[in-house]
Amino acid sequence: MRHRIPVDLVLDTGLPPGVTAREHLVTQLRDVVLAGQIAAGAQLPSSRSLAAATGYSRGTVIAAFEELIGEGYFQSVPGSGTFVAADLSTGSVRRAAPERARADRRLAAPSTSSGATSPHTQNLSPGSPSTRFSSTREWQTAWRRALRRELPSVPPPPAGDERLRELIADHLLQARGVQCGRDDVLLTAGTNDGIGLLMHGLSAEGPVGARIATEEPGYPASRRVIRRLGGQSIAIPVRDGGMDVEELRSRGGRFAGALLTPSHQYPLGGRMPVAARLAVLDWARDQDALVIEDDYDSEFRHGAPALPAIASLDDERRVALVGSYSKTLSPWLRCGYVVVTNPEIRERAMAARADLGLPLSGTVQHALAEFLESGGLRRHLARVGREYAHRRTLVIAAFDGVPGVAVHAVEAGLHATLTWEPGPSATAAARGLAARGVTVAPLHTYYDAPANAPHGLVLGYGASTDVQLHDALRHITDVLVGPGSATTADDQGCRSVRA
Repeated sequence: MRHRIPVDLVLDTGLPPGVTAREHLVTQLRDVVLAGQIAAGAQLPSSRSLAAATGYSRGTVIAAFEELIGEGYFQSVPGSGTFVAADLSTGSVRRAAPERARADRRLAAPSTSSGATSPHTQNLSPGSPSTRFSSTREWQTAWRRALRRELPSVPPPPAGDERLRELIADHLLQARGVQCGRDDVLLTAGTNDGIGLLMHGLSAEGPVGARIATEEPGYPASRRVIRRLGGQSIAIPVRDGGMDVEELRSRGGRFAGALLTPSHQYPLGGRMPVAARLAVLDWARDQDALVIEDDYDSEFRHGAPALPAIASLDDERRVALVGSYSKTLSPWLRCGYVVVTNPEIRERAMAARADLGLPLSGTVQHALAEFLESGGLRRHLARVGREYAHRRTLVIAAFDGVPGVAVHAVEAGLHATLTWEPGPSATAAARGLAARGVTVAPLHTYYDAPANAPHGLVLGYGASTDVQLHDALRHITDVLVGPGSATTADDQGCRSVRA
């Protein structure tokens, strides 16, 4: 059954098997844009009129609009409506988005002129999230309510706003199975601030000289924080999705702690197996050490079920969980938390915080509490989770069949890691991409010993739109293996997206 609706769109409301109404509507709206049935900058029907014309619920239409706004096809103008993106050039994108129903979804690659220089910088920096939540009514309402509160004449509590800490504790119990109370949660200005606070809490003598096992490769900023505070970062190789516990056990000397990203190892990807998580807890007991669990990317699982947080397996209070809203919302909020159930470590960390002060705005704390309590954060995570899962398929498909290039770290989160052999060095590749306006990170910068790193790049796909990502991926392919080396979808008659 077909309906003719405003702006001369024709949509088919019959659902293919296994496809949701939202997925079907999103696919069709993409198709009419890319086919040129609506010009760039043209206004779309209102969600209410489109729902009435097609028989879809208005909620389905709104969800489809939000998804296409996130992908860069549509733009929302408050008070005016939804429009096709004014800067969208359908001539440079051929079948720019896949059907999103099943694992055998088909994708056609973009068609851009090889070697063309992008006119705009395309931010594929790892860890850069979508920040479109800031324009939603829920966030703006939360922010207005926070601003209307009378400002106290005393500083915020050193541990942070009690209401926000209680909401975080409730969320962690439901989402990650972590048993903790409000008093176990200390607010921070992000992951690095949380790691620094835990370093101060490790011993009465302070962080100087504390030996912390860190992943190789791993997050370089965390190693710098440890060393800045006088500690020693001891690199332990990653194997099978997490720190090699046997290698950790073989290292001599006493360790004060181990810093892990078990939910989605950064930057290689993978998940630390449950057996290895339990082995780390045994090691911590033998060493009387603290396991610092950076719960990086636990919110965004692309089809793979989440494994239990190490903190949820801990019955001896040897794990501190580090979380942040920098990847789920925006690094500009500078808000995160640590969960410390060990009373001695928590007391020392709180004493350090009282001396240093809480580097987090009280107004931001109140706004986040409103956002969590209203369910705004949960709904935002669901929306951007769909966007990231979709962009993941674009990244995988872009390098499917490209000789010598492998894609890693795509089972979760909002980044991917590319390795290749043979080809240019990572430094040369990053430099060539920068000249084309594409920002990425060389893989060797995540290693304590860069000479041991393979040729590789780490790229984020959270902040880009679909159209920007297509353009950037074409530039990356050209730089790594030369113009025209990738097999296009038209050559293959559409290729499958690998899981």
